[in-house]
Amino acid sequence: MNKGKVVLGMVASLAVGTMVGLLFAPEKGSRLRRRIADKGEDYVDALKNKMEEFAENVNKKSQNAIHDVEKMISKATMNFEDSKKDHKVVDVNSKS
Repeated sequence: MNKGKVVLGMVASLAVGTMVGLLFAPEKGSRLRRRIADKGEDYVDALKNKMEEFAENVNKKSQNAIHDVEKMISKATMNFEDSKKDHKVVDVNSKS
């Protein structure tokens, strides 16, 4: 399973559990709403941080993959050029 989905599921479950717990706790309405809003902001911030980490990780891996492909292309080009030097190319269409 994708780590991002697992983290998102855990954060969502934690948020729902906290809200349900707060709703059943005996507390004044305005104070309860403030606590819910504060917790919601905390969870949004945590989720943003996780998504930023995920995006940075994906970016780093894609940059590494691009670098690896560029190295492979360079190596293949060098091998091709070397093999051209080793073999004489004959033009079968020339009238010599």
